[in-house]
Amino acid sequence: MNETKPKWSRRKDARPAEIVDAAMDVFVEHGFAGTKLTEVAKRAGVAKGTLYLYFETKEDLFRATARQALSANLQAVEQASAAFDGSVAELVPVLLKRAAGRLGDGRIPGIVRMVLAESRAFPDLARIWHDEVVARMLGLLTGLIAAAQAKGEIRAGDPKLYAMSIVAPMIMGLLFHEVFGSESDQAPDLDALAAQHSQAILNGIFMD
Repeated sequence: MNETKPKWSRRKDARPAEIVDAAMDVFVEHGFAGTKLTEVAKRAGVAKGTLYLYFETKEDLFRATARQALSANLQAVEQASAAFDGSVAELVPVLLKRAAGRLGDGRIPGIVRMVLAESRAFPDLARIWHDEVVARMLGLLTGLIAAAQAKGEIRAGDPKLYAMSIVAPMIMGLLFHEVFGSESDQAPDLDALAAQHSQAILNGIFMD
């Protein structure tokens, strides 16, 4: 017979995720420097002391926010890539389309803007973002490209630089959404950008 956890216990288990979700909103609205843990606790509906039970510092909370924002999705991409048995030429459009969908999350552009704007003042911010998101994303692509080069599918060149060139236009599109607003004519359709960029990549770095 399966035991059902009491309602209060399920609520306690959900608290870290609720705190992180509230923190993401506050980070986007006020930036890292302007975020107060008292405001995060208030948004999450918990006491400030309860927040400190899970996150000792604002940096710890941001690390959890980065993980919830993109790292969990990266793990799914890593697993899907590992299980994919087709060519990299078939995989790249799939990965970019998936990235377009995830980057369309209204809060992701705000988090990226915050990191770019405040990382000089808060070096730990950039380090956390790099460790939790950038290094994993580039590491995944770099490994795929190097393997494809070994098979003769991709032209010679630095695989990490190729990986950066694949990611860069999507980040630029994301920043246009954040700077000009998603309803602006200046903000590109991320799905269309992913599709067209995929073709540019296939025509540029893949062997004929």
